[in-house]
Amino acid sequence: MTAPDVGVIGAGGWGTALAILTAQSGREVPLWGHDPEHIGLMESTRVNEKYLPGVKLPRGILGTKNLVDVVRAEVLFIAVPSKYLSEVCSRIAEATSDRCPILVSCTKGVEQERGFLMSEVIAERIPSATLAVLSGPNLAAEIAHGIPAAGVIGCEDQQASEAVQRLFAGTTFRAYTSQDVRGIQLGGALKNIFAIAAGVSDGLGLGENARAALVTRALVEMTRLGIAMGGKHATFGGLSGIGDLMVTCFSPRSRNHQVGFKLGRGESLSSIISSMGSMVAEGIPTASSAQQAARRLSVETPIIDEVTAVLGGQKTPADAMKALMSRDLRAEE
Repeated sequence: MTAPDVGVIGAGGWGTALAILTAQSGREVPLWGHDPEHIGLMESTRVNEKYLPGVKLPRGILGTKNLVDVVRAEVLFIAVPSKYLSEVCSRIAEATSDRCPILVSCTKGVEQERGFLMSEVIAERIPSATLAVLSGPNLAAEIAHGIPAAGVIGCEDQQASEAVQRLFAGTTFRAYTSQDVRGIQLGGALKNIFAIAAGVSDGLGLGENARAALVTRALVEMTRLGIAMGGKHATFGGLSGIGDLMVTCFSPRSRNHQVGFKLGRGESLSSIISSMGSMVAEGIPTASSAQQAARRLSVETPIIDEVTAVLGGQKTPADAMKALMSRDLRAEE
């Protein structure tokens, strides 16, 4: 049997949406998930009811619990929560000992212990792999329903990035390319923290003006920290920067916005996390990772600091917003 063009690791909302996109041209797309019961239900009902209710899966999507079925692909999208990425990559390395596909990281986050980006976590486990990253203003539910969207593929290997880009040709997803692998990942990770802040603002009922001001200053903060961490300035003005920032800060479908909104309404973080079940809001672990990086690099990050204080229980949402408004007067950068 010839190797499929593409496979997807991670049967959550984003992984399933990517499988739907890449199956639009009629190709077969194996989709791996860690939970055999979940995969079995998807195969029998042809719906990922847990993460994308109501979306019918194309015939070409082949749900599997066997990793070997997926890693034969030429291009492999990895869309698992950041806390599981290292473990999953170890399993991929074992299953691809003789060869390795182009690996596309679709996971957004910064490792807490060492401050590694997701591409660095993958490279540590699979050092021989050609690595790419995918990010942008991409809500999985909209993409799965065929609503037009765009994103950016980051890869230092131009031929590899164009190979990934061609997978989306003729679909409802427009893919651009870039060589700023670090900047694309940093925009995708940091915006989740600011989406929590925007959700808090909305939960407190502070209005449109406050949200607009907050998101504007978030872009400044994201760019400042992102450049210090190795990203390029122009990247933060693109799809993986301001584009992703806007959709996650403005959309009630954003998990991170939902977390902030509920915090602003007075719910505890523990109850919010419990209510999310297997869903993950990556901004929660990323906040402390980003704050540690900012302190290490001597970068001022007032919004990240306040979000971290709220998540850690050191401040109430109202006190955090008050602290942002009472900072020393200064010129706009």
